[in-house]
Amino acid sequence: MIRYLNATDGVRPDQIVGFFEGWPSPPTPETHLTIMRGSYRVVLAFDEDSDAVVGFITAVSDGALAAYIPLLEVLPAYRRRGIGRELVTRMQRELGDLYMVDLVCDEALEPFYASLGMKPAHAMTVRRFDRQSGTTPESD
Repeated sequence: MIRYLNATDGVRPDQIVGFFEGWPSPPTPETHLTIMRGSYRVVLAFDEDSDAVVGFITAVSDGALAAYIPLLEVLPAYRRRGIGRELVTRMQRELGDLYMVDLVCDEALEPFYASLGMKPAHAMTVRRFDRQSGTTPESD
């Protein structure tokens, strides 16, 4: 059974394995836990049968006007079950009083977010894929 949590209390690094699929240098589970604990809001999907976090969403915010949702991920074996939709819906409730909530996504994901009431907008980004060498895909 999937249970949704609004805190990381009691979550261990070994319960958040397998995320950041396709990332060139994914964060370790320990760093992932630090990210979630440092977020303004977090919602976790926890599978009680496997004793593991199977999905999560985070938000960073000034707490007064704006929030940004940098991360939403559901483990591959748990996709297409409505977990991602539930995570976004719960996070939208958490951020309901804020004037703006932004996120950046791949074009293929726009229909998913649009179905949850979000609208396309232009964004600018920087991605530092290899912090050690200072190279990014643009500089290679």
